[in-house]
Amino acid sequence: MLGIICILCCIGTITVWASLNRFAYVVHRPWCKKINAHISTVIAHRFFAIFNTYMHFRFAGDYTLVPQLPEQYLLISNHQSLLDIVVFMNYLDGKRLRFVAKKELANHVPLVSVMLKSDEHCLVQRSGSPSQAMQSMDSFAARVVKNNWIPILFPEGTRSKNGKLGTFHAAGFRRFLSKAPMPVVVAALDGGWNISSIPKLLTNLRGGAYHIKVLKVYPAPTTKEAQLKVLEEGKSLIQEQLIQWRKSDS
Repeated sequence: MLGIICILCCIGTITVWASLNRFAYVVHRPWCKKINAHISTVIAHRFFAIFNTYMHFRFAGDYTLVPQLPEQYLLISNHQSLLDIVVFMNYLDGKRLRFVAKKELANHVPLVSVMLKSDEHCLVQRSGSPSQAMQSMDSFAARVVKNNWIPILFPEGTRSKNGKLGTFHAAGFRRFLSKAPMPVVVAALDGGWNISSIPKLLTNLRGGAYHIKVLKVYPAPTTKEAQLKVLEEGKSLIQEQLIQWRKSDS
């Protein structure tokens, strides 16, 4: 019963802010910026407060390296669910975060679609030509530099449905850094795959946790070899962290 109450509270919160944001997007799009800022700070925290209150589901953020983060950086992480976006907003400066996401998410996804479009996140059409994807990355890199945003890229390119780490793709990562050289931060998260659907929410939410941790900060890699090394090492660091978390939770 508490699980149903928890889900209803979350749906109610999403419905209210999704409706308000969609109205603003149609009537006066600059309003969306203020609404998005509120969602990425206050509402992101509220989601986990609801989870914790009703289901004792913890936001398990490790902030050890967060004070050492540079002013601007590219963050790469593994990817498990749409809730990863909320997790990062709750963990870091939500107002400055911008995600690289598939273009399909810009349509018909409550709250998420309008936020992705109005806050100028990078929307890549996976079924399009590689040149179109690279052009999207180029324009995104320019916006990131201009606005001092923090870009977040999931090198797997898609969500892991079983929590296993997938292949890290280098093309988008290297293209972004070629246009906007900056330090690279590697982060790991775990818990999203286990609550990625309504049935899983009802069965796995109680007493669970969403882990997130910054693992390492790399200086800006300026060569192809350095970029590939960061990506390879980053994947290994994430895999090691996932193993540690799952051992401690078992």
